[in-house]
Amino acid sequence: MNVDVEGIIQCIKQGDEDGVQTQLQEFNKEYAQCFFFDAEENERRKQRKMEEFKKNKVRDYTDSDSDIDEYDQEDPGVILRQNLAVILVRFLRTAVKCCLLRASLRTLRILSRDKKVLGPLVTDSTLLTLAKLAGLTTSDAGDEASDPDSEFYDNILASLAELKAQQGHTEEEGGEAETDDQCEEHLSFDEDTKSDISNANSGDVDSISWLGSHRTSINEMRRGSIHHKALERGRRDRRESKMEVEEEEEGDAGEEAQRKEAMKVLCNMVYNSTWAQERFSALRLMCGLIERVSSSVSCTSPSSVQFYELRLMFLITALRPELSIELQQEGGVSLLTTALESSLEVQWKDQYECVLDPAAQPISLEASQHITEILKILFNITYSTHRQEPSEADAALYRHLVAILRLCLMRRCMLSDDTDELHGHTVNLLSALPLQCLDVLLMVPLEPDSEQCQGVNMDCVHSLLMFMEQRLESGEKIKEKLTPVLNLLTESCRAHRETRKYIRKHILPPLRDVSHRPEEGTTVKSRLIRLMTHLDTDLKHCAADLIFVLCKENVRRFVKYTGYGNAAGLLATRGLLGIQGARTSSSEAQYSTDSDSDTDEYRQVKDRINPVTGRVEAEQPDPMEGMTEEEKEEEAKRLIMLFNKLSRDKIIQPMGVDEEGKLVPMSGLDENSLIEEAKPESENEEEGGEGNK
Repeated sequence: MNVDVEGIIQCIKQGDEDGVQTQLQEFNKEYAQCFFFDAEENERRKQRKMEEFKKNKVRDYTDSDSDIDEYDQEDPGVILRQNLAVILVRFLRTAVKCCLLRASLRTLRILSRDKKVLGPLVTDSTLLTLAKLAGLTTSDAGDEASDPDSEFYDNILASLAELKAQQGHTEEEGGEAETDDQCEEHLSFDEDTKSDISNANSGDVDSISWLGSHRTSINEMRRGSIHHKALERGRRDRRESKMEVEEEEEGDAGEEAQRKEAMKVLCNMVYNSTWAQERFSALRLMCGLIERVSSSVSCTSPSSVQFYELRLMFLITALRPELSIELQQEGGVSLLTTALESSLEVQWKDQYECVLDPAAQPISLEASQHITEILKILFNITYSTHRQEPSEADAALYRHLVAILRLCLMRRCMLSDDTDELHGHTVNLLSALPLQCLDVLLMVPLEPDSEQCQGVNMDCVHSLLMFMEQRLESGEKIKEKLTPVLNLLTESCRAHRETRKYIRKHILPPLRDVSHRPEEGTTVKSRLIRLMTHLDTDLKHCAADLIFVLCKENVRRFVKYTGYGNAAGLLATRGLLGIQGARTSSSEAQYSTDSDSDTDEYRQVKDRINPVTGRVEAEQPDPMEGMTEEEKEEEAKRLIMLFNKLSRDKIIQPMGVDEEGKLVPMSGLDENSLIEEAKPESENEEEGGEGNK
């Protein structure tokens, strides 16, 4: 990247704002789509290391996309960008015209994407300057001069001259000897600066003055990058997918564009820098952000800045738990519920019922983006309330919110991806709210075309089922996408009898065809049962819990629908391996005593079903056919000897079920427990025999 930093400095010193604006606009146009400045250099570096590995057959490095270990090598491009960031931050504090201010902020936004340039940006004074431009605070930085400082720019120019001299010196001499000398020089410098770095870590980062009157040296530029974490590769934001057109806006529109650009820079800094997150909290900028969001919500015409205000609020509440708590205590749930209501243009039919117009237009792209951000923030500040008992006022507020979330589940966006994202974040938020407040989802009166069960409206539950099926079919990021909706459906089935009956009718219909394993096929039941043996423990437990609750937490019924092999994981976890008909003693759900009636097709083959696989197995020949009793006894002894040998060599470990229904090594079970376990079975057989007489 060729950045004419010297030219920009000369234009600033001469007061040539048009020249500065022209150069910045060219930079912004060329690198508007650039997210990794040194991608080509990284590829060349990896190629060199791969060649060294092939030559030496020794891998003495860790291959990583973050390239954090490359700070010990001087990158002229990085140093130029760092100097440019330093200059622009200083320049922002001068009285520049609106269009030039926006161009400077756009350049800073592009630079803030690069993790190596964050050092000069992450200072209290810079954060306060950007916060003021974004409308989060009215206070000035205070510790920096507001007028251009000729000596400051001279120092930058001197640093650039030093960089060029070092670069030319390296190119002339080169070789391994020069590399060794430079390494020794850097090592000696690092020893001299250890105390400075420790001072910066123990106090305000401004103690190392990036913008002060002292020379901004190359090594200081490198040192200032210690407070940020690596920028990870991620999905491009659709709002930045098209190159922004430079608009010469004036008046209020120009001020709005300025606030938007400043907000974007803050979003990049907070996302990429843990130090920026800490200083954002310490400087109490959250209060100003809450005021900005509240002001945007109360405006009749939506502002283009509102999305980035919401994005910044989401980032800071996700990354700083204390700010999430602060937002909740400051009435964040009520504020964001109002914002959600405004974005959806909600009309109320009853206290907890929104008007749902089937002919309504899909949610616009801009509105769907705002709604998604609001839902994510609400999740950040409410996820800990799921198991809590809300007060009367909080319960009313949460029910009001759930009524709006029901509308979110029933509405569609202009793009299918936006609809999926909207429904996904809605499900996440519903799973975080107190369970007793979710009854609002079922309190809507029936319509002629409504899904219903025993007179209760099931439209919302049907939407959740369709959403779960869609996530099952997608097969992408299955844990992140499926776990919330599985948990929500499980908890809803425990709490609401009608919900359980409706979902069971769709997922676990009466058994008819048992010629295939339960996990085979493309039905929802088959997909869920396959998840019960998934490698991810959380995911398989969520899938098993849902089916177990649909079976009223009855072990016999659970094994009937899934097969003992698939059910063993959940039964072992809950200590139910030795139980055939009882439910879990720890369950708080109250189930009816209705029986699980078998179909005629199931009754005809019931005795031939293999309980382990859950299907009718083909007739297998008797392996002991034709053997005498003595031969059978000898074969049994031989098998016992083989099992004993495997056990002694610790190749296998015989297991048994203890009194609590959990698997334990056979060595841990005494004979009395085994006798007690066998006794009831023999008694049951005797009672059954007497009853048949």
